[in-house]
Amino acid sequence: MPIDFTHTPVLLAPMAGITDLPFRNIVLKFGAALVVSEMIASQELVQATKTRQSRAELGLKVEHTAVQIAGRDAYWMSEGAKMVAGQGARIVDFNMGCPAKKVTNGLSGSALMRQPDHALELVKAVVDAVDVPVTLKMRLGWDDETLNAAEIAKRAEDAGVKMITVHGRTRCQFYKGRADWQAIQSVKDAVSIPVIANGDIIDESTARVALAQSHADGVMVGRGAQGMPWRLAQISDVLRGKPPQKALSGTALADLVIEHFEAMVAFYGVEQGVRCARKHLSWYMEPLDNGAYLRALVIREPNPAKVISELRAGLSDSKRLAA
Repeated sequence: MPIDFTHTPVLLAPMAGITDLPFRNIVLKFGAALVVSEMIASQELVQATKTRQSRAELGLKVEHTAVQIAGRDAYWMSEGAKMVAGQGARIVDFNMGCPAKKVTNGLSGSALMRQPDHALELVKAVVDAVDVPVTLKMRLGWDDETLNAAEIAKRAEDAGVKMITVHGRTRCQFYKGRADWQAIQSVKDAVSIPVIANGDIIDESTARVALAQSHADGVMVGRGAQGMPWRLAQISDVLRGKPPQKALSGTALADLVIEHFEAMVAFYGVEQGVRCARKHLSWYMEPLDNGAYLRALVIREPNPAKVISELRAGLSDSKRLAA
């Protein structure tokens, strides 16, 4: 499934514990060029128990969805890619950007940028294993002494990768400081395939600046969509020169939040679904005039029916303090 580059695409970043299937489906309701699943370890995916695979309930046949895999072994990466492609994934995304210690200590994620030859063996194994497009998400490098994103990007393009997303930080920066969007231009200059800018892009104004500085073909939004799943659509509207969709409030917001909450309960089961939904409920309430009061009512409530009742009453009467 090729991404439409007729207009500047706005993509949803993969975020562990956040961009699960219910959230991605809500974002897609408003329109997004692409949403990316939570990263899943390729070996775990192939050898998965039902619980692990439910985390990778990847929306395999859902349009505009990519499945992100990670690993350090060519066999498991290719087998994981074949599994998700065989089950209907439209795009396989290769993770070379995760900075988490539990990932990099296993020589996966952004640790692969320290071993470009090995990393490209893995990339080629994935590309050769599937007929669907393979994309790559990476950082600028491991640290300031190894800014090798452009070199790896060019070799990935030669191996058959169809799109590259670059987070404008090194691994050693984690999420500190500011993303260096201008540095992403070196990757754009090195390849002919589309390049997507990522890092600190949270709204229309940051998207414009990131595109101007990176010369990228599109942007990827992460935390800017938390509690505002319409944010990608707003950014896309502005980049197309259209008036942005309005942020939801009142009854429309209540309907959406309840839909999201019910989807999480159905997806995870009652106990886990209620628990996992709490962070999303907090994000929805944060910019509301009665957000703190409403949050106190629902954040520890285990009964889904009571949560829904309080959300319906509280959100319908709320006013938004921020767009």
